[in-house]
Amino acid sequence: MVMASTASSSSVFAAFDKDGDGKVSASELRGCMAAALSEDVSEEEAAAILATADSDGDGLLDHEEFARLQETEEDQEERIRCLREAFEMYAAEETTVITPASLRRMLRRLGSQHQQLGMEDCRAMICRFDLDGDGVLSFDEFRVMMLMA
Repeated sequence: MVMASTASSSSVFAAFDKDGDGKVSASELRGCMAAALSEDVSEEEAAAILATADSDGDGLLDHEEFARLQETEEDQEERIRCLREAFEMYAAEETTVITPASLRRMLRRLGSQHQQLGMEDCRAMICRFDLDGDGVLSFDEFRVMMLMA
């Protein structure tokens, strides 16, 4: 993923974070976009843009979430492609989800320190990110897990 340098990214974030609270609101985003684009950006447009990167759902962008807005579409597509490849390594061969058995199988193949984990351990690992409670991880749940790592 190619992004602006940390110093450059920090100064852009600081320019948008008008109140200095470490978060960018839709209103702050709207004001800076209007100034940069020399045209009015509606509150709805600013809120929609903010929502695309607001991974914790608090209605504000922290520095990391804000940096995602600076990614190009190509960067985002590459990140999704890499996540999809990683997901497919762990997914059960006959399905498009990560099951406790497929997780255990891949951990054994990788020869990790988790090699001795039992099925209950793998269920517990999956349960932590199983947002819909179905006992397996979908790609979207896997993506959330990887973004939190």
